[in-house]
Order: sequence, then structure tokens, then C-alpha cells
Amino acid sequence: MGTKKTLARKRVKRRVRGKIQGTSSCPRLSVFRSNKQIYAQIIDDASGRTLAAAASFGDKEAQSVPKLEQASTVGKMIAEKAKAAGIESVVFDRNGYLYHGRIKTLAEAARAGGLKF
Repeated sequence: MGTKKTLARKRVKRRVRGKIQGTSSCPRLSVFRSNKQIYAQIIDDASGRTLAAAASFGDKEAQSVPKLEQASTVGKMIAEKAKAAGIESVVFDRNGYLYHGRIKTLAEAARAGGLKF
């Protein structure tokens, strides 16, 4: 089931995912935020494959800094991995979260790293 807040986020997520689709030429940058970590994936929905992923979970330095800085680090990491995979432009999927705080910081860091969306 879930709490009222979780169910509301899932409803928004379902509505947004009906409108955006990641393709091989312009994949989807999906962001997930937990209480302690933040994760980002670049997904090709046509083939159902994850092309690149980054998370604050595996980074030792990210554990000792504030969450906004973690999000910035993950945004830079996903931009670097995307460039290495030959991806320049993506569709941003905020996953039902408000474009605010850690989600916004990650998006801005990914843009600064060279991703276009």
C-alpha cells in the first residue's frame, strides 16, 4: 500500500511516464531519492535497458557531505558516464518528485556536466 504521500507521488509518476518516453536517440534520465541516498539512471525505454547509472550509495566521499552536495556529485557522475556512453541529450524524469531541492541540484549539475534536457 503506502502512505498518502507515497501514493500521491506514484499517481504523479504514472501520469508523467505516460507523456515521456526514452528512446535510443534521446534516453530518459530517471531520478530516485530516498531519505539518505540519491540515484540516477539513463534508460532506453525502447529496448528496456539501463545505459548509465550513478548513485551516492557507492561513493565513500558522498557519505560525509550534505545531501545537496551528494546530489550535485551524482549529477556530475551521471553526466560523465553519459558522455562516455555517447549520450548528449536526455529527457528528464523527476519520478513524481517536485523539481526542488536535491532533484533540482542533480539536474543542474548534470546540465553543467554537458547533458542537454
